[in-house]
Amino acid sequence: MAVTTRDPQRTTAPSVRIDGVSKAYGTGDGALLALDKVSLSVAPKEFVCILGASGCGKSTLLSVVAGLDRPTLGTVDVGGARVGLMFQEPALFPWLTAAGNVELALRTRGVPKAERRRRAAELLEAVHLGDFGRKRPHELSGGMRQRVAIARALAQDSDVLLMDEPFGALDAMTRDLLHDELERICSERALTVLFVTHNVREAVRLGDRVVLLSSRPGRVVEEFPVLLDRPRRIDSGDVATLAGQITDRLREEVGRHGS
Repeated sequence: MAVTTRDPQRTTAPSVRIDGVSKAYGTGDGALLALDKVSLSVAPKEFVCILGASGCGKSTLLSVVAGLDRPTLGTVDVGGARVGLMFQEPALFPWLTAAGNVELALRTRGVPKAERRRRAAELLEAVHLGDFGRKRPHELSGGMRQRVAIARALAQDSDVLLMDEPFGALDAMTRDLLHDELERICSERALTVLFVTHNVREAVRLGDRVVLLSSRPGRVVEEFPVLLDRPRRIDSGDVATLAGQITDRLREEVGRHGS
């Protein structure tokens, strides 16, 4: 097993600091505790994958970090960084072209019209869709629509990118190609990433670290550093070995909670 030379700069201040975050929905006896005292720090340029059983609060955690939801207890600090959020579904506006969908994110930031067009073209080129700016979503494949969604997320000029199972609905080959694209973009733009997935091998393929949450309520039960050279292949022996270890721990946790 090779040791990676990548250094996510853990000696610097974290890009994301989650401190004792709990999130409950409802009040009294009927309250549902989704997260319970979750603490996690993510270093600049680090790619952290979050794993756990369905309903363990992974998506809730991303919503709290994005500022879309408030924690019941605890704090989240992104140090003034610009945060972008990407969901499993591309959620593109069907009446807009690919370029128009990217431009919309720029428009909300107050970018002038001429600059929006130039930046949208650059971002589509960055995800290898430079020739597809005039196409509408229904004219694009699933993988292409996800690339547009990545470009739109980047249009927010994000320092921190939150990704909620963005490739879960794609076929294996398309997902593998987008893994390569995402890794390249993160390296070029020095992005910090929090990536939620159910796919253990995907987590090992992409992450510098894999964080395992317990079944509801979500708590951090274990962290796995991924000390493997890049680029990685999802079907490589080293990836499979570590993924197997994490899967065993995940099964243990799920079984312990009877989920």
